[in-house]
Amino acid sequence: MSFVSMPRQDLLLAIDSLAQEKLIDREIVIESLEAAIAKIAKHKYGEEFNIVANIDRKNGAIYVKRLFDVIESPDAAGEDYDAGTMLTVAQAKKYAKNPHVGDVVEDPLPEPEFGRMAFQTAKQIMTARVRDAEKGRQYEEFKDNIGDIVSGVVKRIEFGNVFVDINGKAEGYIKGTELIPGERLAVGDRVRALIMDVARSNTGPQIFLTRTHPMFMEKLFVQEVPEIYEGVIKIKSVSRAPGSHAKIAVETQDPSIDAVGMTVGIKGTRIQPVINECHGEKIDVILYSEDPAVFIVNAMQPAKVAKIIVDEDTRTAAVVVTEDQQSLAIGRRGQNVRLASQLTGWNIDVMNEAEEQERRAKEFKEKTELFIKGLDVDEMIAHLLITEGFRTIEEIAFVDLAELESIEGFNAELATELQTRAKSYLDKIEQDYLDAGHKIGMSDDLLTFDFIKRPIIMKLGENGIKSLADLADLASDELVEILGEDMMSPRLAARVIMKAREVAYDIKQDEE
Repeated sequence: MSFVSMPRQDLLLAIDSLAQEKLIDREIVIESLEAAIAKIAKHKYGEEFNIVANIDRKNGAIYVKRLFDVIESPDAAGEDYDAGTMLTVAQAKKYAKNPHVGDVVEDPLPEPEFGRMAFQTAKQIMTARVRDAEKGRQYEEFKDNIGDIVSGVVKRIEFGNVFVDINGKAEGYIKGTELIPGERLAVGDRVRALIMDVARSNTGPQIFLTRTHPMFMEKLFVQEVPEIYEGVIKIKSVSRAPGSHAKIAVETQDPSIDAVGMTVGIKGTRIQPVINECHGEKIDVILYSEDPAVFIVNAMQPAKVAKIIVDEDTRTAAVVVTEDQQSLAIGRRGQNVRLASQLTGWNIDVMNEAEEQERRAKEFKEKTELFIKGLDVDEMIAHLLITEGFRTIEEIAFVDLAELESIEGFNAELATELQTRAKSYLDKIEQDYLDAGHKIGMSDDLLTFDFIKRPIIMKLGENGIKSLADLADLASDELVEILGEDMMSPRLAARVIMKAREVAYDIKQDEE
């Protein structure tokens, strides 16, 4: 027996209308309606049955049927046997001509009548499913927009946290700490913010917004400066003290363009909207340079730098300024030098000329003492090595012998002897380090893990991290807690642990 449903073009029109209104896939609406009809049919014919409903996508006809799995016998099915959903081969012949074990046979059923209760049930099921689909669409839409600026209206403010209606599509959330210090938003205000993260929740996507992140300022400049939007001018980095001061580094490959001037605009016409949006934040636009020394000097604006000494190995720079420029270079509560460090990625130490001379003298004395002790030479030879630019015993141990021989007063014999002594000194330092590690139970795989420095490794050992596997099993926040944020940033801790896992377990991981 079969039951044929009449075509229902009006049903398809209603489905299309709902799909367009909710901005969700037509198929989701149809599947939601099918689930609702199946639920009503189960209520009428029996909850124990496996009942499904299908809607013809072309004409809207509705088909309802029971499904049975064909089995050999109830005994063969064992504990899984279900009389409501299973038939033997003999029983299945009522619904199919030649059934076999493993087949699924269908029993067509009449379409259930939609009474008031049935209609309410169908409406509830459809509403729930459509709402879930809408939440899913919103999540996917905003997930792909992380890092973009959105505009919305403040709906409510609770305990300093701001809830924003994003164009009627979803609700955004700005924590009090992600608001620019000093700004006061009120219900009904229009506000712009950066999408920082998006998470799923039962009530819809949670959209976390920020107005303090450096990328927020970067995206504002993209909107205000056509050359940045078009890629003619590139933003290399941004550092911010939200609401107070910021620095932004820009560059261009077109020599005819003034990257800084274009970004600022005539009489500040381009930068002023960004300043206004950031609650009056002072913004220094800096010209980027591939030369670290030039970039750091630019980043120290508005202070004028007299001299700079950079150490590329440690990414530190000593910036020397005249005494009258020192306070400007450092900035209020160290803000200017801190922003310059964040902008360039270098550790910057500001000093006046007298302090720099004192630093050089102290450094010269320390190197002299190191060479005298480590190489067993007199003060004159130590001074000659320092004057020639040698800073560490490692440099002497592994430099080309010809370079040592070329020093005035040196010969091949002296150069060879110095290099031999340097290597012997390093071997002793290495053995002392390994002995100290072994004494507290540390394994060689951690002691020779050259991704981090020796003092950090020893501190790990003193805190119970004895092997590379111990380090690999830590979470990044645990590593930061052991070492302290002054020694290990959260971002660096994550990289260290990833590298440890890669070496300890031979696992290649995505560093992003």
